Amino acid sequence: MAATLSSIFNIHPQSALRIKFHRLIPSSSSSISQQFFIFSPRIPPKRHLNAPLSINFSRKFSHNPIFHDDNKSSIPSFHQFIAQSQATTLTASITQASDSEVLPKGRIYQETYGCQMNVNDMEIVLSVMKKAGYDEIVDEPESAEIIFINTCAIRDNAEQRVWQRLNYFWFLKRHWKSNVATGRSYSLHPPKVVVLGCMAERLKDKILDSDKMVDVVCGPDAYRDLPRLLQEVDNGQKGINTLLSLEETYADISPVRISKNSISAFVSVMRGCNNMCSFCIVPFTRGRERSRPVESIVKEVAELQKEGVKEVTLLGQNVNSYNDACDDEIEPNVDWKLSDGFSSKCKVKKVGMRFADLLDRLSLEFPEMRFRYTSPHPKDFPDELLYIMRDRHNVCKNIHLPAQSGNSNMLERMRRGYTREAYLELVNKIRSIIPDVGLTSDFICGFCDETEEEHKDTLSLVRAVSYDMAYMFAYSMREKTHAHRNYADNVPEEVKQRRLTELIEAFRESTGQCFDSQVGSVQLVLVEGPNKRAPETELIGKSDRGHRVIFTSLPVSDLVDRDGDRVPRVGDFVKVKILKSTRASLFGAALGITTMSSFYNVAPQEAVASFYPGVSSWQRMLHTTRFDCSLCE
Repeated sequence: MAATLSSIFNIHPQSALRIKFHRLIPSSSSSISQQFFIFSPRIPPKRHLNAPLSINFSRKFSHNPIFHDDNKSSIPSFHQFIAQSQATTLTASITQASDSEVLPKGRIYQETYGCQMNVNDMEIVLSVMKKAGYDEIVDEPESAEIIFINTCAIRDNAEQRVWQRLNYFWFLKRHWKSNVATGRSYSLHPPKVVVLGCMAERLKDKILDSDKMVDVVCGPDAYRDLPRLLQEVDNGQKGINTLLSLEETYADISPVRISKNSISAFVSVMRGCNNMCSFCIVPFTRGRERSRPVESIVKEVAELQKEGVKEVTLLGQNVNSYNDACDDEIEPNVDWKLSDGFSSKCKVKKVGMRFADLLDRLSLEFPEMRFRYTSPHPKDFPDELLYIMRDRHNVCKNIHLPAQSGNSNMLERMRRGYTREAYLELVNKIRSIIPDVGLTSDFICGFCDETEEEHKDTLSLVRAVSYDMAYMFAYSMREKTHAHRNYADNVPEEVKQRRLTELIEAFRESTGQCFDSQVGSVQLVLVEGPNKRAPETELIGKSDRGHRVIFTSLPVSDLVDRDGDRVPRVGDFVKVKILKSTRASLFGAALGITTMSSFYNVAPQEAVASFYPGVSSWQRMLHTTRFDCSLCE
């Protein structure tokens, strides 16, 4: 009946989903006055149950013979009322919205699990959906008509949490009527549940078979297809697309930022991975490596700078394998080779622009933007990249260097392409070129056939390197991987957990030295916001090395605008003297608000010279500068 009323009164179908008819009150012998209450998606969610939108209208029936029967009441039946809809005049007033307003297609709720790449992917998804007309995002699943859950398949714990959330979303969908009646839900119809990300690719059959729990399954390379897949659901079908692509980079899509006012952002520069480590599912869920064109990355960073973003993290499954082959005329300045002592399962490309070229150009064109990157592979650290990091004031002196294990036999079974000795040599080279560099890493405990001696080698590596931070996990066997096909997951779970505890303790013992060494130094800190533990009196930010720095929120000299003292704001660069440390944070006193160029005493347009032996800065700029020849005409 709601659909019929929608067509009669020219009302969008969603605005007539629930209608309550009150008694007809004859206002005179020739007219009927009626009142309808219609629930509208334009009303804030919690008003649906309490204050429905009121539409008042009247019709005149006196001139139509169908309503004149001496033997019956002059009040028409509802069927007569519908029959005369096209022949009568309707006057309506909708106080909540104008007639020209376009109603939303459905509100979106999103949850993201896993790596930073998934966060960036969700921003791409929201951009695709916004272009298709789905531009309203809500903060709770109970108010959404579409629920996106972006998943991670790296470890079992992440997958189990996703299944728990899917069970709850299934409850919202299956019991939608009773949930709305009791005030648990505020959506306008049962929500469509959409699974995205690596789990979508790895477990698509299991997800679709899970008692109608999920409506759409969409893999990482198919996000452009989401509007069509949702339409398939409207047509009574399941929506599924998990095809991997050799070309998709979403280079032409400007992501919709989830954190609108954030001063930091992620920018994806490449997708996929060719390394085929034996424990890793990523090449099977994300596909092979492909890189975005340099120009599209530069354009996105420029847009972020206009929006007030101060720090960009360049993302990729293997970010320093970046290779833009669109510009084949660019020749490498040095022989393109891997780090000394490292090997690769795939052929190393020798044309186009590599990651060092990209970082070089971005750091020159955006001198007041701070750049980080993750996650790299140790094999792709040529000296050229290290010298750029050393000499560019706006490239953070922080390197994520995943080791995974400290034993050479284990590394061979993991197919990492290096030995313990080669890894330590790379660490020494990095610290000789960038003395104050901060190193972080990844480690896996209890991989197939790991012995106690091999585990102890990992503990000794952690103590020898002294990392700033590390991600440490017990091994989870993943189907389709090399390890799944060739090895047995034969380390008992209790042994994995015991080794993980020992590894965490070894890390804590060594990391304190990293933080203690910063006491007494003056560091440039990007303010991120109030410290949650003392929001009224303290601010928190991030240093160049990625350390959390906490300082008192007091007025300090503004060395930028030079108009006196003021309290630092989110997005300010602040000089902070470090006074004390813990194993996780630094504490200091603010000295003044500044800029990166001022802090490092670098002219804004100055190109740093001779970052690679034998290569002049002018030669380097020939590869990174675009000249406007029209100015010479």
